[in-house]
Amino acid sequence: MFRHKGRTRTYYHNLHIACLLSFVAGIVNVAGYLSVQTLTTNITGHFAYFIDEIFSLRFWKGTVYFLYILFFFFGSFVSNFITEFASRKNSKYLYIIPTLIECCLLLAAGIWGNYFIVYNSVLLSFILLFAMGLQNSMVTTISNATVRTTHLTGLFTDLGIELSQLFFYKKADDKRKKLLSSIKLRISIISFFFLGGITGGTLYGSLSLKILILAALTLISGILYDFIKIGYIVYRKQH
Repeated sequence: MFRHKGRTRTYYHNLHIACLLSFVAGIVNVAGYLSVQTLTTNITGHFAYFIDEIFSLRFWKGTVYFLYILFFFFGSFVSNFITEFASRKNSKYLYIIPTLIECCLLLAAGIWGNYFIVYNSVLLSFILLFAMGLQNSMVTTISNATVRTTHLTGLFTDLGIELSQLFFYKKADDKRKKLLSSIKLRISIISFFFLGGITGGTLYGSLSLKILILAALTLISGILYDFIKIGYIVYRKQH
């Protein structure tokens, strides 16, 4: 799921990583909003808040919203920089490195999150936005821009377009099969994002930001699954 790129990458690789990462994003989205009332998986709303604060002459608050945007951007930049750098060393582990960094950030936010809320809630938002920038960049690159997992606006737009196309491609040919596969992928991402949100919202009352530890463990389980699967395939070939 994390190791394949290009011709070796299949539809099911994209489907599996899409479900995993959208579930994580759903948890982060709800945890961030419930803890610090900030959007932490996308930056669309922050642009509007930034402009509003600047025109209201509240420059410090405007700067904070601008920094939210920058931290998401920096996450995307760092993810791809690491990927390009690692590609010159060992291509097998390109996308595992950004994912491990994201795991560490989510673990830190989950363990020390309540401290951040009391003393510096803005820092918590920076951490989560950076982590989601890492994730969004990684999955966009590995899937050749087929999968996006941290926000739903584009997904609902694409889903609406593709559902409407079903009325015009009624023959059971390759075009319709490709269209149905794409619809299934988008519905899966949306469903797991909602599932992650429901899980985060349900458990937040008892776990607070420790729910982010579950998000980190979910990512780790995906990495372990890849290693176990590859190890099993190698074992089968040798025996």
